Amino acid sequence: MGLVAWLVPGAGHAMQGRWIRAAILGGAVYTAFISGLAMGGHLFILKSDGQSSALYQLPPMIANLGSGLLYIICWILDTGFADDAVNAARATYEYGNTFLLIAGLLNYLAMLDAFDIAAGRKE
Repeated sequence: MGLVAWLVPGAGHAMQGRWIRAAILGGAVYTAFISGLAMGGHLFILKSDGQSSALYQLPPMIANLGSGLLYIICWILDTGFADDAVNAARATYEYGNTFLLIAGLLNYLAMLDAFDIAAGRKE
């Protein structure tokens, strides 16, 4: 249940018949992720740019990875990973980064919630 909830935001709750919770949580993750990309946000991946260590990018990459299939699709299509000057110069660039990070972290919380409900620890 937790894996499905991580892979597709909202699917864990939908599989349990909690449609309203699935729509709210899944919709919030999708909205934050798409808004973050539209604002020019940057998805993180482990790579060294010569100026800093790749380990500095590990925490935000883990947060981005929480978006599940959305992150994987962007990685396959190579969308949102470019660290170009055009996006960095946009006034909404940092907001976009924050929205992308929040989308992943919110999906982690939704995943844990779906898992707790399936395990009987929560109703």
